[in-house]
Amino acid sequence: MAVEAEKWVHMVTAQTPTNIAVIKYWGKRDETLILPVNDSISVTLDPDHLCTITTVAVSPSFDRDRMWLNGKEISLSSGRFQSCLREIRSRASDVEDKENGIKIAKKDWEKLHLHIASYNNFPTAAGLASSAAGLACLVFSLAKLMNVKEDQSKLSAIARQGSGSACRSLYGGFVKWIMGKDEDGRDSLAVQLADEKHWDDLVIIVAVVSSRQKETSSTTGMRETVETSLLLKHRAKEIVPKRILKMEEAIKNRDFTSFAQLTCADSNQFHAVCLDTSPPIFYMNDTSHRIISIVEKWNRSEGTPQVAYTFDAGPNAVMIARDRKAATLLLQRLLFYFPPNSDTDLNNYILGDKSILQDAGLEGIKDVEGLPPPPEIKDGIPSQKNKGDVSYFICTRPGRGPVLLSNKNQALLNPENGLPK
Repeated sequence: MAVEAEKWVHMVTAQTPTNIAVIKYWGKRDETLILPVNDSISVTLDPDHLCTITTVAVSPSFDRDRMWLNGKEISLSSGRFQSCLREIRSRASDVEDKENGIKIAKKDWEKLHLHIASYNNFPTAAGLASSAAGLACLVFSLAKLMNVKEDQSKLSAIARQGSGSACRSLYGGFVKWIMGKDEDGRDSLAVQLADEKHWDDLVIIVAVVSSRQKETSSTTGMRETVETSLLLKHRAKEIVPKRILKMEEAIKNRDFTSFAQLTCADSNQFHAVCLDTSPPIFYMNDTSHRIISIVEKWNRSEGTPQVAYTFDAGPNAVMIARDRKAATLLLQRLLFYFPPNSDTDLNNYILGDKSILQDAGLEGIKDVEGLPPPPEIKDGIPSQKNKGDVSYFICTRPGRGPVLLSNKNQALLNPENGLPK
């Protein structure tokens, strides 16, 4: 630590996307190392719309490791944070910041303390994979701060020890988490199947049904499923390995029909496994079920799938449309069935890529109120509108992996003292 004044603060800020699994991870064979009972595949969502931003700072003036999440200080004592910190510190290298005259020797990292500030631009713990983006961002930013030389795949194995799905957020596009065979978990890591440009026709609409924290956390739910569900054993051994091969093929060939069938079937089976758990776990609610019904009816009436749906451990629907035209028709249907409250500004009800509103011919609430019933509704059956059942929609697309943010204004910590801004 070659700087005389012990007041220096060295910082790095990174942005990491969230991801949504299309072939689900549910169940661990090792709780401590977070080793899954099956492979999984996910789509990374555009970080412009759903991401975690994390600033990590180091200074000889810090007296302990501290972390703030969305502005509130949280404890770093959990085993998951500790494993990520330990694994990254053990791989640290010499760091030199010539501009500010800071030198940190490899051996000094064990003695130096860290400040970490993290912000999600979407609800935490509501089934939108906030822990995946958060832990991936923590590992990625710490690796940059400490000049860790490992590649993304090796880093993913560290992120996995913080939150299983986090390993898939270290890449953009389409990502596979290989379950691995080794007992120490070294071969349980993520690989990119294709980048975000490979299949850029896809448009993703997320229905945020509830931004409340869920009753059964994923960690508890998984443990109970592994202990009590016979269906999980059958799924992991017989079903998922075949689905993984078919899904890889569908992504490679941009075969939307197969992609949609596999995605919907796997989401439904995951929730069936939750019901097969004792006591049963309910992550979806009536609104989730209505969304499935709307998509299924439309897909059947078209004769070929227009939209795939998938639900993680929560009631929020992630719908993947085959192209922009299908996404526009989907949004019209969703707004017909789930209109905003009359006093809601449409701009606060549709977040993310708002240009889709123009494609759908929707400028304000009056346009939503004037939407005709979808043609697949049979005559004479009144269609029920469910105002207020969806908090808001996010329109997005497949996106890139983690990046460093060089703009100092985006840092969450003050460069003078390393405390939250």
